[in-house]
Amino acid sequence: MTSDERMTEVHLSSRQIRVLAHPLRIRLLGELRLAGPATATRLAEALQTNTGATSYHLRQLADAGLVVEEDRPGSGRQRWWRALHELSSWQRSDYPDDPDAAAAVDWLESYQLNQLVRRVEAWRLVAPSESPEWRDVAGMGDYAFTMAPQQLREMQGELEELVERHRLRALADPPAEARQVLFFYGAMPYVEDER
Repeated sequence: MTSDERMTEVHLSSRQIRVLAHPLRIRLLGELRLAGPATATRLAEALQTNTGATSYHLRQLADAGLVVEEDRPGSGRQRWWRALHELSSWQRSDYPDDPDAAAAVDWLESYQLNQLVRRVEAWRLVAPSESPEWRDVAGMGDYAFTMAPQQLREMQGELEELVERHRLRALADPPAEARQVLFFYGAMPYVEDER
């Protein structure tokens, strides 16, 4: 991807979201998005699984239009796979008559939350050995304010535009100290915790 290209996005169909809501499939797609094209063997090594399972689930992702086999001259019989999109999106209201897709949404959102916790915890454990610059800039925050759904939608759109602008700038002229950064944000109505 060149620095002037926007990230490609797929708005998941009912079938796609059902296919993606699987522990190995979501990890395969994530690895292809983060590390780029790979063979089933390399993916199996990276994800500590077996090549047979990896190949099967890559074919499932391909049948759903989420990954594609890539021609690599000189690669012999090795099959290379790549993600078709950098982002997946969905709306809960997209699947009103498909209880399996609605369950897939629940599973994917739970998976995302668990990944966030896992990645934040991994950073917390290594942060003391990182440079002061990275320790000081990495972190989290939260805000609480009152707004209507349309206002929240507008704010999310503006945040996405801001993130994309900074991503493109970083691609165009990456400084020597640049690293891959995961940026998370979430917004939802405040609900009392009944624990």
